[in-house]
Amino acid sequence: MTKVKLSIFIATLILGALILVGCSSASKTGDNVAANKVEDKEQQTENNDEHADGTKPVQYYYTANEGGSISKIDAATNSIVSTIEVDGSVHNVQVAPDGKMIGATVVPKMAGHGGDENGHGEEMEMSAKVLFFSIESDELLKEVEVGNHPAHIVFTEDGKLAIVTNNEDNNVTVIDMASFNVVSTVDTGKGPHGFRISADSKSAYIANMGEDTVSVVNLDTMKEEKRIKVGAAPVTTGVTSDGKTLVATLNGENALAVVDLATEKVAKIPVGIGPAQVYIDEKDQFAYVANQGTEEDPSNSVTVIDLASKKATAEIITGKGSHGVVTSPDNKMVYVTNMFEDTVSIIDKEKNTVIETIEVKGVPNGISITD
Repeated sequence: MTKVKLSIFIATLILGALILVGCSSASKTGDNVAANKVEDKEQQTENNDEHADGTKPVQYYYTANEGGSISKIDAATNSIVSTIEVDGSVHNVQVAPDGKMIGATVVPKMAGHGGDENGHGEEMEMSAKVLFFSIESDELLKEVEVGNHPAHIVFTEDGKLAIVTNNEDNNVTVIDMASFNVVSTVDTGKGPHGFRISADSKSAYIANMGEDTVSVVNLDTMKEEKRIKVGAAPVTTGVTSDGKTLVATLNGENALAVVDLATEKVAKIPVGIGPAQVYIDEKDQFAYVANQGTEEDPSNSVTVIDLASKKATAEIITGKGSHGVVTSPDNKMVYVTNMFEDTVSIIDKEKNTVIETIEVKGVPNGISITD
């Protein structure tokens, strides 16, 4: 999908001809669940420190590139290890909880079908799909057809399900990861896009770009429970591990909505122009908001929000069209895709400064990292 086509599509969803193609734990049963999650994560990190032969496992982060590829990057060297070519525009990528595979949403391209030797003839649109690849070998494990214009994919924490938002169909596809079968389709609000799933794997909080709400989808009943009104053109969400606080980027208001899930009271914090993705760090202390702007007038920053005080504490200069954002499992780094200059910024969390910028060709969009 070309940038021109992409900007036209998004302009129909968001007022004012914004280019926003983007996009990446919520409700908990109690503080004990949150504490167990932290303990399990610390134990997993400890177990992953070394292999049996004494070597340390390689940590990778992945970028979804709209030009038709996925970049696999060594987090120790910030060098591209491999490029997975994909037939279509890759919108979002996510690492599975077990660290063995990634899932990626692919928006179809129009492809020639039949016709003469010069390629003239009937055009045929490919099926929208999610692709699953092995992290170890980059091998394609499975291809699953989903709805129109798939946006984000997120795995439940227990690894049993993968959820995909279908932006044009106003619903989500639920995939059983044991069989790779589609087990449910759940209606949402208009233009579902970025989202996160609670640490207990029971609820998905889905930003509806075409309206001012977040859909709360119950993954036990496979039904939309309610919609929370958050503000204009929410793009993606994040949820704290204790399940008490929801955040959503408001592209139409240049703000981050911070929602008390017990009362549904919303506080709005000003951020940069055209916020896209948001990511809550490992300690639930800060939310990092990537400010994209538009292709004609790109933003180039990440706003750091202190969730306790509900205030912006820093504005970090990155690259043009900052879009996808993720923090490292050790809580030391932040990785940001810059769509309009084909780069990734690596930020030192303690210093709140970019320490390195690497080139990633093909319009990097979503981003995800292994534990």
